[in-house]
Amino acid sequence: MLARSEARTREPLDLPGAVLIAIGFSLLTVALSFGNAWGWASARLLTCLAIAIVALVTAARVEQRARHPIVDLALFRQPVLASSLGSMMLSMLALFAVSFMLPFYFEELRGFSVARAGFLLTPLPLTIAVVAPFSGALADRIGSRWLASGGLALASMGLLLLSRLDANTTIAQIVGCLVLTGLGQGMFQSPNSRALMNAAPAGQQGEASGLLASARVVGQSLSVALAAAIFTTMGGASAGLTLAAARAAAVSPADVVAVQHTFLAAFRGALMACAGLGAIGILAALVRGQDRIRDAQGEAVGLHARRANKRRGDQ
Repeated sequence: MLARSEARTREPLDLPGAVLIAIGFSLLTVALSFGNAWGWASARLLTCLAIAIVALVTAARVEQRARHPIVDLALFRQPVLASSLGSMMLSMLALFAVSFMLPFYFEELRGFSVARAGFLLTPLPLTIAVVAPFSGALADRIGSRWLASGGLALASMGLLLLSRLDANTTIAQIVGCLVLTGLGQGMFQSPNSRALMNAAPAGQQGEASGLLASARVVGQSLSVALAAAIFTTMGGASAGLTLAAARAAAVSPADVVAVQHTFLAAFRGALMACAGLGAIGILAALVRGQDRIRDAQGEAVGLHARRANKRRGDQ
């Protein structure tokens, strides 16, 4: 007969904390997304930024006093957990923009079809899918510190190489840059997630998993907003539309060289900013120190001993 599981009480929602966190991150994303249209010194943008900062600071104070906080700030006292969470958000800020920026390069500068552009993006996720399981298994043996920091270093190098793309870059070179970026991202993700979950205190793995997912989503959202803000402000968006219109009108390539230069300057500016964020993520991964390494043999011996003790108790 199966033992009856203990009933779990449902904790009340920390509504003030949830509202403040939602307001803070929403307005921060809005400010980055519409900064170019509103003007970076406009009253509307500065108001959004001010409210976002006040909301997030207030949310931290509310969470410290809440009986059932959405985010237990005591978790951030764990250096490995805090480092893993910070490096995860920075990696998403740096790397998610690649899938956002490259379609503009493929379709507007190079004139590729939507289907071809989508196909050329596949080396990145495929490489991540192949590398991530191996890096996770390796992290069980040597820890996450050097795998996570080395992976982010490779991914940042891939971003720098992608920022050097131009109108004459070969498909093989593009694929090589994407494979390098995917290799670094795959090396980083599994070990970093493993380190965060292992650092969470017993009984708080669920909350740690929620923080990890939140850091990923917030990083992705802000990555797109930041890359779009830089690309648009530097004239890349309008240059891309001009290039697409010129191609449809069969304008001579010599007449669009200046527009291509504007597009590439904006494209490179966005990716280089992302590479800089990736470099900061490397430092965040390095400061964590050595995390716990799973000892498979020790676990097997301990499991065998526990089973033996249980059999003796049953007898």
